[in-house]
Amino acid sequence: MASANEEDVEFPILCETCLGENPYVRMTKERLGKECKICARAFTIFRWLPGRGMRYKKTEICPTCAKLKNVCQTCILDLEHGLPVQVRDTALSIQDEVPREESNRRDYLAKMANNLEVMGEQTDFSGKAQPAGREMLKRMARKDPYYQRNRPHICSFFVKGQCTRGNECPYRHEMPQGDAELAKQNIVDRYHGNNDPVARRMLARSLKTDKLDAPDDKSITSLFVLGLDQSVTQADLRDHFIAFGELKSVVVVPKGNCAFINYKNRAGAEAAALAALSGFTIKDKSLKVTWGKPKPKGPKSELAQANVISKETTAPTGSQPPTRASIPLPPGARNDSALYPSQDPTAQGAYSK
Repeated sequence: MASANEEDVEFPILCETCLGENPYVRMTKERLGKECKICARAFTIFRWLPGRGMRYKKTEICPTCAKLKNVCQTCILDLEHGLPVQVRDTALSIQDEVPREESNRRDYLAKMANNLEVMGEQTDFSGKAQPAGREMLKRMARKDPYYQRNRPHICSFFVKGQCTRGNECPYRHEMPQGDAELAKQNIVDRYHGNNDPVARRMLARSLKTDKLDAPDDKSITSLFVLGLDQSVTQADLRDHFIAFGELKSVVVVPKGNCAFINYKNRAGAEAAALAALSGFTIKDKSLKVTWGKPKPKGPKSELAQANVISKETTAPTGSQPPTRASIPLPPGARNDSALYPSQDPTAQGAYSK
């Protein structure tokens, strides 16, 4: 007689990477063929070959556990972002409510098996309520499926130099590379988002890339906003950024889909940059903020500075007009008198020589 906790499904819950690139994949199905590695309940397992030259894959956890965490039954990665559970829960501030003890966990999952729809509404795995966390997940997520993850494992006998099967060996004949800590993964820890070495490395890398360093030039009080469209107006930007400090101006560039936020002091700009570190949303539009750049220093600015210094040192007294000596000569001009008035590069309007 069938058990009350058994699950009989027609197709597993899989991500695109584990399913493979072959749209006509064949699967074998075994009803109640294995225990779930999370709740230890019997469930229907599936086994398939994701592609040529790949290894056979199978489901590891039951559909109930997969739905509670919105993860793949095989790789235990988030279905929407393709990231470890620990990375997703950290970005979206999701607390793990599944008990770790075997007896409590089994009872909890048995109760939630009949209430999955309510559980899905209570937990926001998409990040709609956490715009900053959603932007963080978008930057960290892989855009396309990574089918190399389905390759055969490395042959342990080849590493020891004892494999005698040669080309008939179904495993890879190559030496392991990378950090050995990444190979020490536990499905239970990955499911609960705890002590996952892959997630820790990804989070540490994200903290380094997300750091928005303020420029050393204290005169820079401008921020550069990217990702605008016609729905975001100048008033919307002003209402959002005025909460961090007094604004000098807000300049929107429609052709470039960007804007410049100019603050009157550096403290306001730093507060706004810190708040928008992981991105922000205006009218459901995800925007990104970077620091503005200093004004470029070129020949024109150097010549203007030289003119100012020359005028200060040779300033005329009273109402006398400026003399020729107070006007710097352009490059290549000689200091002797010109043959014709039109050849004099220092002539200015109606001033007499």
